[in-house]
Amino acid sequence: MNDAYLQNLQQITAIEEYDAIVLGAGVSGLVSASILTGQGQSHILVVDEYDHVGGNHIDWSSQGYTFDIGSLIFQDDSPLLTHFPELLSLYVPIEPSWGRLNPQGMITDYPISMRDDIVRAGAAEIIRILASVLYARLFQRGMRNAKEFARYWIGARLLWRSGLESYMKRFYGIAPEQIDIDLARKRMLWISEHASLPNLVRRLSKPKPAAPSNRQLARPKAGFASLYRLATERLEQRGVRFELGVKMNAIEKIQDLFHLKVGDRVLATRRLISTIPIEQAETLCAMERRQPLETITLITLYFSFSGARGFLQSIIYNFSHDGAWKRLTVYSDFYGRANEREYFAAEVLADQVGGSIEKAEADFRDHVRANGLFDGDLKLEGGQILTNAYPIYRRGAAQHAAEAIKRLGTFGIESFGRHGAFNYQPTARVSTIDAETALGFKRETH
Repeated sequence: MNDAYLQNLQQITAIEEYDAIVLGAGVSGLVSASILTGQGQSHILVVDEYDHVGGNHIDWSSQGYTFDIGSLIFQDDSPLLTHFPELLSLYVPIEPSWGRLNPQGMITDYPISMRDDIVRAGAAEIIRILASVLYARLFQRGMRNAKEFARYWIGARLLWRSGLESYMKRFYGIAPEQIDIDLARKRMLWISEHASLPNLVRRLSKPKPAAPSNRQLARPKAGFASLYRLATERLEQRGVRFELGVKMNAIEKIQDLFHLKVGDRVLATRRLISTIPIEQAETLCAMERRQPLETITLITLYFSFSGARGFLQSIIYNFSHDGAWKRLTVYSDFYGRANEREYFAAEVLADQVGGSIEKAEADFRDHVRANGLFDGDLKLEGGQILTNAYPIYRRGAAQHAAEAIKRLGTFGIESFGRHGAFNYQPTARVSTIDAETALGFKRETH
């Protein structure tokens, strides 16, 4: 036990004790608090260094525009609504469409197009693509990383021609040959399901499958704050307290009681759940870090626009070989124009542009101009930089994360979620299900 901590503890007049403390007020933290109340723990505290609820669901508003960091799309059958049913009425029904800018400068189907990536390539290129696939299946069967995984399924030629290889680097923040194979198998199965040549031919020859029965929804027009305010109120009615915008200094364990030091206060509990970054939890517990766990720092650029944007889809991914931006989302397609202008956000990995919003903007403008997009008045309204946006899955990172989670578990801390499990969770649905699984939540079946 830390002697300095004990001396400091003696100076504190009272220790606030809770049935459970949840670190992090993102989706995983909110769902965890909801589950714990359902399991009979009524005196729960949720702590976050952010000054808002919702984690990385962050919006930014100015001059009538509201922009987001990351995804804003939900579904009306999301398990999140099991815990917070009142949110459903706030969502905006939408019909999003997805496209991608390919290396040939075309806006085409996402994630791959039989017509534009293969058929329009011409006979000679088709032969190269087929030969590349055959060669990979016969002589490149070993799969040690994400590039080799993708190459096996679609061949090196289509991997390059489609722009998938460039997008993988742009999304994951490292070269595809450095991306962990376990991540590829878990998160890139769509390559084998949708991008292999047999499946492409099968999909081309058969009618399109029926549209999904669930409705696509977007966050409220005013932003995420109104959405998560209802979730917060629901939890508070069930005995959950929130401490937001506070600095967590240390975690000590005395017998079977965790002491979380926040400023000059001590918050105590026998059950501590962490959805914050693993390395932050280790630091709070004064644990030695064995291996660094890298995360993406994301720059989001907020633009308004008047003119001809050059595409119809609401969401465009950058599969071209140039340009630092990876995805853009046109919010005005969902909420209508503001000030008679369209508005959208473009995401850029910070290390691609030296961590500079100014360089990110210049790179974006140059790239879209070269590809004939956004012909008109393009104005930067603002921008944000977000650290710990999502994990970088360098080879070996998943194993290092599992070892760190095990050490935290041995200490008694339950660590899960996007940050708490070093687990890429693209939607609130995935975050909810993972939290339910971790806490033993039993969903009712009808």
